[in-house]
Amino acid sequence: MAAVTLFLCGDVMTGRGIDQILGTPCDPALHEPCVADARDYVALAEAKHGPVPRGVPPAYVWGDALGELARFGPAARIMNLETAVTTSDAWEDKGINYRMHPANVGCLAAAAIDCCVLANNHVLDWGEAGLLETLATLHAAGVATAGAGRVLAEARAVATLPLPAGGRVLVAGYGMRSSGIPSGWAAGERKPGVALLDDLSDRSVERIAREVAAAKRAGDIAVASIHWGGNWGYAIGAAERRFAHRLVEAAGIDIVHGHSSHHPKAIEVHAGRLVLYGCGDLVNDYEGIGGYEAWRGDLGLMYLPTVDPGTGTLLALALVPMRMRRFRLERAPAEDARWLAETLSREGRRFGTRVRVEADGRLALVWDRAGGGAGG
Repeated sequence: MAAVTLFLCGDVMTGRGIDQILGTPCDPALHEPCVADARDYVALAEAKHGPVPRGVPPAYVWGDALGELARFGPAARIMNLETAVTTSDAWEDKGINYRMHPANVGCLAAAAIDCCVLANNHVLDWGEAGLLETLATLHAAGVATAGAGRVLAEARAVATLPLPAGGRVLVAGYGMRSSGIPSGWAAGERKPGVALLDDLSDRSVERIAREVAAAKRAGDIAVASIHWGGNWGYAIGAAERRFAHRLVEAAGIDIVHGHSSHHPKAIEVHAGRLVLYGCGDLVNDYEGIGGYEAWRGDLGLMYLPTVDPGTGTLLALALVPMRMRRFRLERAPAEDARWLAETLSREGRRFGTRVRVEADGRLALVWDRAGGGAGG
């Protein structure tokens, strides 16, 4: 079977300030300790980088990313959608609440997103009604979902994305409390919610293995998409690493797609399979917020792995450095691309990976293909 290239990214947050510049914004009222109006986040971005247009077309936020998607032509496009898509006013008293108006769902269609993972700490920001409207809106727009559902069985269901040349991409979405998901958000037999993992034990691996095995066929590429860990910091615990390895070894997972961190974390290739411990944010409205500059949260990455569908083996990983300016993605300049490469190489050293800058300013992962791990 021919090699398959996918597009993966971490958190995409199209609510709050970004929702306010799209065609049909929600009521801007917020319930945050310090900010009461979502339009204040637009003003913060403008104070930093200049005027942000209003009433923008759906494709606006993707900016230069659309050209990159056209260049690589990924067969499936998967992201963590870090916002509810709803007009519900049943806000959860948790400090931060993200929502995008359902009429703005075209911003996902503009990037031809195939699957939104919803097992995160913001999908129920506007209550169960908000989650139900999110699911209905995405499905009506032709976008598959994973990791949340109207009942537990739906939340745990594996999303199935057909590939043009045959075979499929399977996406199983899960969340961890370590990412800030409240325990009460777990889906139940008759209760909407997210697919929450209790722990990183072998029992959790076995559960995922059963769910993936029930769907997986020869030629399928299985992705385990997991929202875990905090927003800031490069540390990757021994339990997380062991869990990722066990997903590859015992659960039939070909790509571990980790997210929650606001910046990219180390990359590993284990037994020939790709492990992304934290993809970082790609789209958000944090542009004018100070306090975390050392982490370079303004920079993001598009992850474009090429996989052998017959074996699940990683053949190549291209990374496209991006940055947000005026709530729009643009290619990161050369010095920022180098900073990302150096950071990922430093953090990947103990995992046997490094990142090099290509002549065109894109990045490429380097690893020992014979051993599937030790650095090259």
